[in-house]
Amino acid sequence: MSESNRPADHRRHRHVLSALVQNTPGVLAHISGMLASRGFNIDSLAVGETEDAHLSRVTFVVIGDDRQLEQVRKQLEKIVTVVRVIDISREAFVERDLMLIKVDAPPARRAEIRGLVQDFRGRIVDVGPEQLIIEVSGQESKVEAFIELMRPYGIRELARTGRIALVRSSRPIRTGPGEVDGPAPEVEEVVGHSQL
Repeated sequence: MSESNRPADHRRHRHVLSALVQNTPGVLAHISGMLASRGFNIDSLAVGETEDAHLSRVTFVVIGDDRQLEQVRKQLEKIVTVVRVIDISREAFVERDLMLIKVDAPPARRAEIRGLVQDFRGRIVDVGPEQLIIEVSGQESKVEAFIELMRPYGIRELARTGRIALVRSSRPIRTGPGEVDGPAPEVEEVVGHSQL
């Protein structure tokens, strides 16, 4: 069934949108303003450079039904500084959330905290007399689970990047002069299975 013939899904879902935007002042304000004017709250937002120095990738999470999100995507693409917007929730994608968390860690409890950090493949990035700063990255559910495990120890501060994501495909999503001519090599060709 083609996209246009597919029945509209009016249930509200969490959508991960990825926008390639020009590196110009005000583009983020345009995006957030457009979303706010249509009643969307941004659950997560991350902005960073891409492989092209003239473009940034804005990854944001919003909740809405498919029809609303398609309208939002089209409206975003009308903003002059927005090159392309895709709802990557419809694709196979890899997502990560990065968190720094400062927890109370008196010497008597550090061994158990270190064990939890190892279980979550995190890293201790700063050690103080009574506190640790821990870095954890992964899917949102993993980060949330680690936060819950740290609550009994005492969370002093935490900071998160918000979700970042890329579509899994054999061809990067790009537009313009920097497009790739052929398919990218499969992961197994670049990295052996044992290194994954």
